[in-house]
Formats: sequence, C-alpha cells, structure tokens
Amino acid sequence: MRVSTNNSFASGVSSLQGRQNELQEAQQRLTSGKRIQRASDDPTGAAQAERALANINRIDATQRSLESSRNAMQVSEGAMGDAVELMQQIRETLVSAGNGSYKDTDRAVLANRLVGLRESLLAVANRPDGTGGYLFGGQGAASPPFLDTAGGVAYKGTAGAIRGSQDENMPLSVDGAAAWLQAPTGNGIFETRNTNSTTAWIGPGTVTDPSQLALTTGTVYSVQFSGSGATSTYAVLKDGAPTAAAGPFKPGQSIEVDGMAFNIMGAPADGDSFEIVPSSDSLSIFASLDSTIADLQSLGRSMGEVSQTVTTGLRDLDASLARMLSVRSELGEAMNGLDGTESRFASQKLYSQTEQSNAEDLDMVQGISDFQNQQTGYDAALKAYSMVQRLTLFQYLNG
Repeated sequence: MRVSTNNSFASGVSSLQGRQNELQEAQQRLTSGKRIQRASDDPTGAAQAERALANINRIDATQRSLESSRNAMQVSEGAMGDAVELMQQIRETLVSAGNGSYKDTDRAVLANRLVGLRESLLAVANRPDGTGGYLFGGQGAASPPFLDTAGGVAYKGTAGAIRGSQDENMPLSVDGAAAWLQAPTGNGIFETRNTNSTTAWIGPGTVTDPSQLALTTGTVYSVQFSGSGATSTYAVLKDGAPTAAAGPFKPGQSIEVDGMAFNIMGAPADGDSFEIVPSSDSLSIFASLDSTIADLQSLGRSMGEVSQTVTTGLRDLDASLARMLSVRSELGEAMNGLDGTESRFASQKLYSQTEQSNAEDLDMVQGISDFQNQQTGYDAALKAYSMVQRLTLFQYLNG
C-alpha cells in the first residue's frame, strides 16, 4: 500500500485536532465540575439529573409556601393571645359588676370600660396580616371582615380558610367566623334562659347523666313557678307537656330533669318562668358583650336582673374564651405540623440533590486523572507529528 505524504500530514492533523478537542472537553468538565455537559453525553444520566432538579424546584416552591404559612400562623397565634388577654380583663370587669353594693352609676362606669375592651377586641378581630389581607378574613376579604353595625357585629369575610397546599395542610388564614362568632351557646349541651323573672336568676347548669339526655333540635324545656316565698312550687314541661320534675322550690337545691341539673337562685315569683333549649354553635362574643353592656347601662334594674346579666355574661364569655383557646391551640398544632413538614422536605431535598449530584457531577479525582492523560497524549501526538514532518525526502536531502 502506498501512503502519500499529504495523506500522512492530513491524518496527523486530524488526530491532533481530535486530541485537542478531547483535552478541551476534559478541561471544561474540570472547570464546571459536571460530568454531563450535554444531554448527548449521557442521556440516561441527564434524564435522572433533570428529574432530580424538577423535584428540587418543586420542594423549593413548597418551602416558600410553608414559610408563608408559618408566618401567618405565628401572627394569628399572637393575635389570639392578645384576644385572650382582653377576654380576661373583660371577665374581671364583669365579675366586679356583680357586686351587690354597686349602684347604677358604678355599673355604668364598668359598662363603659367594657365598651373600650370590646373596641379593642374588635380591632384584634380586624387585624391586618401585613400583606394586604386580614388574619381572620377566612378565604379572603378586601376590607375588614368584621363590620360593626347598628344591629351588631357582622362578618363580611368568606367563611373557611386559605391553604397553601391541601395535601400538606399549610393554612394561610383563619376562619374568623368560627373563631369569633360560632362558640357553643349555654354550657355546650344546653342553654338556660330567664324568660321573665326579675327576682331570680338561673345558672348555666350541668349534665348529670348523658344517657338520659332527650334534647333534640327544637326541644324546649320550660320551668314554671307558682306561688311565692315558702309556698313557691315549680313544674318542668317539655314542649308543653308536664314531666316528672315538679315540687316545692327550695333555694340552693338543684332541679334535675332528663339527665340535666340547674340551679335557680333568688326568690322566684308567681308566674316566673325559665327555659332550657339545646345548645348551638351560634354564640357571638360581640353580641354577648353588646347585650351585657346594654343591661349594665340600664337604670333601675333589680338585683335579680343584674345577677342574671352577670351570670349569663360570664357563661357566654367563658364559652367564647374556650373557643378562642381552642383556635389558639389549633394554630400552635399547625406550627408544630409545619416544623415536621419542613424537616421532611429538607430530607427530600437533600436526597434529590444527592441523586442529581450522582447523575451529573464529576468525580474530581477521576477528572484530574483523565485530564492529565489527555494532556500527556496530546503532547505525545505533537511530538510524533513533528517527527513525521522531518521524515520527508526533501528534509533528508537537505540534511
């Protein structure tokens, strides 16, 4: 076979160019630290790295949502803490209003203090979240969610709560209606009401035997009094029909019927009546305060009426306070859950980063070794080419 000088030179140049290209690629891998520069370098590894990167981006987005949720829950929990402190002050003021030595003017002063505390409580309920919304706006409110009208405080937000991720339970707001306007009435099982008595008052009552409870929607128990003083008697009716509970009234002694017990204090007069109805989740703290304030501001009320106002006010206040504490506890649990979710996402992100690194990152020891080998090979190729150039007939004759 005859090999021309030109072919030998062309072959040598092509080999040098190939060596130079390989050396350049090895240098790029060392500089970037990536084994895969293009998908064609390793299609399988590139696909694996792309999947890992997509998962990392998804986790990053979820973590941003998680941080927003954590901030919202922290601010909301702080607001509920402020509300609880105000409720404690309201309770202390209401207890003071039951002092038998106080006159109408004294109770009016306490009523004015309750008005101020109510306004502070309403301001907490309408507290903004710092991002253009409101902490208790539910699923969204462009204006303060609680509107103070002549008929009382009305909720103008959208019931429910916004969540950053339904799957991961990341709340971004609080259902204001449930927190402030939907506490259970009465003692949570039944509600006692003073229908017309001015000389006696009824307590919140308790459940003595849950198995005997006969409360259904619309059920009304009525306690009716006849006579007065030592001759006072009572009869309990259920939806207008007499029950087994009836007899002489003894102050301080509980009246029991169908698994319920309640005390009627004071001196019931002839014709006085009280009611017991099923509890419902419809108690508004603002409506309760409005009623209590109006009663304390009224003049010429008997001690029995004042005692009923204080007793009912404290009962409703405690029920609303229990609801607020429950909401605050839920916010705390939500933050605990977010901490656990954050830890889990951190582990998932680390795993994905490891998978991405394994798929596309360069083994630096191997990379340096390959580069040195390529460099040595390129040097050898240059020397071989230069030696071949000197082996022509003309070079020989000139030599």
